[in-house]
Amino acid sequence: MSNGTQSLDRAAELLSLVVRAEEPITYTSIVEQTGLARSTASRLLQSLERNGLLERDPDGAFRGGALFEHYARRFDRVEALVATAQPTLDRIAEATGETVNLAVARGGTVVQVAQVDSTYMLGAMNWVGIDVPPHCSSLGKVMHAFGALPLPKGELVRRSPATITDLDAYREELDAVRGRGFAITRGELEQGLDGVAAPVRGDDQRVVAAVGVSGPAFRLEDSHKSIGDLLVTESQRLTGLLARHARKVSPS
Repeated sequence: MSNGTQSLDRAAELLSLVVRAEEPITYTSIVEQTGLARSTASRLLQSLERNGLLERDPDGAFRGGALFEHYARRFDRVEALVATAQPTLDRIAEATGETVNLAVARGGTVVQVAQVDSTYMLGAMNWVGIDVPPHCSSLGKVMHAFGALPLPKGELVRRSPATITDLDAYREELDAVRGRGFAITRGELEQGLDGVAAPVRGDDQRVVAAVGVSGPAFRLEDSHKSIGDLLVTESQRLTGLLARHARKVSPS
């Protein structure tokens, strides 16, 4: 085993020990339970503390760090968003019969967190958890257009003959998205697959998610605008619900 791998394993052991403990654990107890040399334990604990994985309580005992709290809060917000948005997704699905998705920005990409399947035998696949280049999807265009994701740099990946790969042309496309209030893709991820999406805003009016419809072009191509208008109406309604929920849970 290399020294680097050994150090990672030891750090993971320390982290697991502290996080699984029912209460903050002292340095002496950590050394006793792991059998590590005091100098090794001290070095690893300091590294974990510097990176936000561990922190000390007022008595100097170790507990899980702020990074864990940040992670938990982020996914709590996503779960709350999905629960609040579900009736919206259901209404859109009932109105269109097509696959409906809710997505959020995470890092430099778009993650789809909820889906209502198409009522048609020929419909879009289950997109939840699938990594799609944002510029190829209507959901991703929404995130780029309204600042939820930073604009990509350099040449864009081509996924189909219709993919926009020139950055200047893509910026023009995003201007059009902002102008009409919703994004459209026409076979840009895969030939024959179209999508329409609109932004969902949080209580501070920043875009926190996007809701979209996807399906075969032969069913969607003549209804992009009507679907887009529906999505804008429903996303604004959802934005209002999120704002009311935020006011309910905010401290008085």
